[in-house]
Amino acid sequence: MAKYKFIDLFAGIGGFHLALHNLGAECVFASEWDEKARKTYEMNFKSVSPKLFSSGSFVGDITEVNKKSIPDFDILTAGFPCQPFSQAGFKRGFDDIRGTLFFDIAEIIRIKKPKAFFLENVRHLYAHDGGKTFETIRTILTEELGYSFHHSIVKASDHGLPQLRPRLFMVGFRDKKLEFVPPEKRRLKLTMSDIMKGEVDREIGFTLRVGGKGSGINDRRNWDSYLVDGEVRRLTPSEGKRMQGFPASFKFPVSDNEAMKQLGNSVAVRAIQDYAEKIIETLDSA
Repeated sequence: MAKYKFIDLFAGIGGFHLALHNLGAECVFASEWDEKARKTYEMNFKSVSPKLFSSGSFVGDITEVNKKSIPDFDILTAGFPCQPFSQAGFKRGFDDIRGTLFFDIAEIIRIKKPKAFFLENVRHLYAHDGGKTFETIRTILTEELGYSFHHSIVKASDHGLPQLRPRLFMVGFRDKKLEFVPPEKRRLKLTMSDIMKGEVDREIGFTLRVGGKGSGINDRRNWDSYLVDGEVRRLTPSEGKRMQGFPASFKFPVSDNEAMKQLGNSVAVRAIQDYAEKIIETLDSA
């Protein structure tokens, strides 16, 4: 039996699920509203976590879920969207975040009191609205919910993957006495030449993203075209998978265009797994 149980909020195609499953944890609840992402998630995780699907714990819109009905768990994970927070106040705690999706995370933590949380977002959240949005999130997690709080800007390329992808990671523990030490950086195991199977003019690739696909190699928005053996080539989903740390066996029951969009919305699995491993080590030390 798995020692730790986790929930996967704003689950996308399951990068958090994959990382924590690799560490022996069990996913007991997942939420993703996008129908195409749900298809990809179910195709890849139904055999891995059959009870999640048979128990009806793979749900759509988290805002419509009765938070008390969520199964008990130890770790909350979420790569949550950052919608604008209210510009006024930033002093009213929960009232400030009502209507944002972060409110649902905070509410679940308040009701279920997990041992730890692991949140991921774009790095711009850190400086959004002059830092007020980040400060509101930190204050709610620490002062209103009583958790410790650790944050880092983490690049996928510092965890063995050939992609920049700087992201804000936020980790906290209910037992504030627990000392969390972030993982050390890993050397780059793959380069873009390994990914594209040819000589690429850059070792670390661009950040995979959703917009700007096919904008051309000289366009400043380009992220999917590379010079390979002197010729321009576009990334394929199988190459994007490797850049994000998904295994070759990971399948997409959607078009290549949609697969690239889903990968652009996902997390870098190896970076998530390195941090999750440290979270589990920290919980084990309690």
